[in-house]
Amino acid sequence: MALSQAPAHALTAEQAFAMADGDNNSRIAAMQDAVATGDVTRVADFLNALRDGQVQYGAGRAFIVRGDQALDPVTGKATELPEGVDDASTNNRMRREIGNAQAALNLFVGNDSERLSAARAMLQGATPQRLPMLDKALAKESSEAVKAELEMARSAALLGSSKAAERTAAAALLAQRATPATRLLLSEQLTQEQDEKVQVALKRALAEVNDKLAWGERLGVAFTGISLGSILLLVALGLAITYGLMGVINMAHGELMMIGAYATYVVQGVFRTYVPEFFDWYLLAAVPASFMAAALVGAIMERGVLRFLYGRPLETLLATWGISLVLMQLVRTFFGAQNVAVENPVWMSGGWQVLPNLTLPLNRLILIVFAFAVLAGVAYIIARTRLGLFVRGVTQNRPIASCMGVNTARVDTMAFALGSGIAGLAGCALSQVGNVGPDLGQSYIVDAFMVVVLGGVGQLAGTVYAALGLGILNKFLEGWTGAVLAKIAVLVFIIAFIQKRPQGIFAMKGRSAEA
Repeated sequence: MALSQAPAHALTAEQAFAMADGDNNSRIAAMQDAVATGDVTRVADFLNALRDGQVQYGAGRAFIVRGDQALDPVTGKATELPEGVDDASTNNRMRREIGNAQAALNLFVGNDSERLSAARAMLQGATPQRLPMLDKALAKESSEAVKAELEMARSAALLGSSKAAERTAAAALLAQRATPATRLLLSEQLTQEQDEKVQVALKRALAEVNDKLAWGERLGVAFTGISLGSILLLVALGLAITYGLMGVINMAHGELMMIGAYATYVVQGVFRTYVPEFFDWYLLAAVPASFMAAALVGAIMERGVLRFLYGRPLETLLATWGISLVLMQLVRTFFGAQNVAVENPVWMSGGWQVLPNLTLPLNRLILIVFAFAVLAGVAYIIARTRLGLFVRGVTQNRPIASCMGVNTARVDTMAFALGSGIAGLAGCALSQVGNVGPDLGQSYIVDAFMVVVLGGVGQLAGTVYAALGLGILNKFLEGWTGAVLAKIAVLVFIIAFIQKRPQGIFAMKGRSAEA
């Protein structure tokens, strides 16, 4: 502690020579001593030269040699290079220790964020030899957040102490900070600990850390399930209109999603080529573009093929399946068979750290918000607009709606285009969290139909409950059974549920016997 309270002195000639000559252990010890007690600027300059092979030694001194000029590492001034000097060797171990020492120097320079990152880095591979520099950093540090990290790093270093009491105290301190890094440190120390009393303390600390981290893991699974559910919700919303309200079994729904994803890719390319300064905002233009592209393809499908097949479900299924193959081949022709890269804007990159072992990706958070925004828009259109009124009227009784002056053919086209456009929005969203390729829609079409059937045909509320429920259930089962068995279990659950309740979670209200 007396060393930590002493003022930092300049790098000494003895320290520089000890870092250049001798075996690795002595050189590393000298390096740690220099970092703990020496001037930051001079030590950092010497370490950079040592890393780059620019250090020579001889006659009891070390020199920094850059080009034809020799510099004194203590003063930084030019000096004469004596005869018979040798190059300071730098192997992989030394390079690694030099990197650690350079990271330790960041504890004394930079802003709070940089010092906090350096303190967290010190937690990895902390050893008793680093105690002097950690004590020095603690004595100078003013930020409470950085101090807390340094205390944890100091406790981690004490795990390697030769005194059992210090190792026991370090385990108790580390238990207060539940992070994956502290769990790893405690586990590693437990495997090599010989003292029984310390083993008990380590096991107790490890149990406390595991209990605290378990909540983060559970919340992480729940968030992943909600994220998957929001994706299923986006995919199923279009089907809730085309299949749920219109009764069309559209096997090309996944390819309409693919159209939306590739529209996003095209918009990204346009922004990168013509307005690169606004590239981070390309997604704002891609959202309406993906909707319009998929809606246009959907309208062409309905006008060109499907309007001749209403009331003939088997022919509709086969026709839309054929259309899906045509759309996939067209995409392969224009864009190639390989996946294309769609980048996240800067404002969708990174994550929000909620707990030490739980970071929520921003792109997933924004996707969840986007899914519910689209849901609100669809609900408003169906319940509050003239188009929604006509769609509901045609769905419930087409002949009476036609008698009342409703152009049922136009309503069919507009409704199918709306459902297709929503599929395009789903493709736009999926481009931000996964690969974009010709087979994009094939991964979600079956799940989307299961969501619509489970929720209740024609019921938006049921679609929401089914999508989120299946997403969360699937992710929780994956942790116990694995991805394949979880998928099978979910399918068995849906089959059993439909057997007991064929109308789904929410039944369509009406006066007909079928309702």
